[in-house]
Amino acid sequence: MTNPDRLLVDISALVESGQSNQMSLTVVVGGAVITGRLAPEAVWRERVSEVLNDSDRLGPFSAVFGAEPAAGGCPEGGDRGGHGEPPAYLHFHLARILQGNIGIPETGGMYRVAIEDVSAWTVGDFSYSDH
Repeated sequence: MTNPDRLLVDISALVESGQSNQMSLTVVVGGAVITGRLAPEAVWRERVSEVLNDSDRLGPFSAVFGAEPAAGGCPEGGDRGGHGEPPAYLHFHLARILQGNIGIPETGGMYRVAIEDVSAWTVGDFSYSDH
């Protein structure tokens, strides 16, 4: 989307301000369906940093996610372009990319999605059963 959906931006801002990780959301991005729970950027970064730190090969990348987003805004940096600007990204945890009748990965992953790239969304997430 060239103009991010204001309602989706407001949902992201509320997650950021409340430090909540209970908002379930499903989005369509580039034809892929991603479903999971939103997390504040700081919580998301911390969790990704922990996972990377536990890896022998990827441990050095942990510091990149553990660092605070650049102040004043950086295209590659934090969730906001600058102080007082609305969020530009959704940070999913326990998320899956839906593929047919399964979700990948089964245990859920950590995804960062640009709000402007979301073409459709709904509140709630999808879960699967073997029935």
